[in-house]
Amino acid sequence: MKLLVIIKRVEDPEIKIKIKSGSTGIDTDGMKYVVNPFDEIAVEEALRVRDANDGEVIVACIGPSESTHQIRTALAMGADRGIQIISDEAASPNVAATALKKICDEEQPDLIILGKQAVDDDLGQLGIILAEKLGYSQATFASKEISLESEEEKKKQPALLVNDGKINVIREVDGGIETLCASLPAVITTELRLNVPRYASLPGIMKAKKKPIAQHQLSDLSGGEANGLKIISLEAPITRAAGVKVPDVATLVDKLRNEAKAI
Repeated sequence: MKLLVIIKRVEDPEIKIKIKSGSTGIDTDGMKYVVNPFDEIAVEEALRVRDANDGEVIVACIGPSESTHQIRTALAMGADRGIQIISDEAASPNVAATALKKICDEEQPDLIILGKQAVDDDLGQLGIILAEKLGYSQATFASKEISLESEEEKKKQPALLVNDGKINVIREVDGGIETLCASLPAVITTELRLNVPRYASLPGIMKAKKKPIAQHQLSDLSGGEANGLKIISLEAPITRAAGVKVPDVATLVDKLRNEAKAI
């Protein structure tokens, strides 16, 4: 099998994001960037599917030239090679899908896996648009069902089961859990509960330095399509007021009744 995983370079969600004066963007001084957590889960699942069915895992990333670091992270986890699509500006999901379609036309992957959304913009549109442009089957929000398997077995077995040109996907819906059977090739987007990504080992990190990364310019792949994405302004969330300590239950009830109007 040939598996293509699409990842995104995002700001580390563990650090505090500061907004520039004028609300024109975020302050990038001292900023740390990581692989989008949803996409990291997609990499892990692709590696498990590859190990269960043989083949290769290719990692593609659209971003600035520095996004090579995030591709190397996926290669250190075990992916076989990378594709970098260089763009200094944020690409809209439609433009990104147009560029990735050209990559898919060339690579002809059996399965495309990516996170359901990126934690920087939360758009959650790329996988759906890409599947539409390619005419591939798609299943969103893949999330493994809770089973009685041991924790050790869970670390090895893929949640996405491939058999006879089809893939079974367990996904979360409002009413509970449903299982879909999709024909390959297909596009799958992953939920946080699908798996727990592995840590890159030291040998993996060393091997990643020698794995190939092909480079393309986004403008060459998008065919001059208008971006259609413009950030007007950014604002930090409203700061919550500090909590208040009360000496006893009677005071608490009084404040809930007369100040918060909760009871």
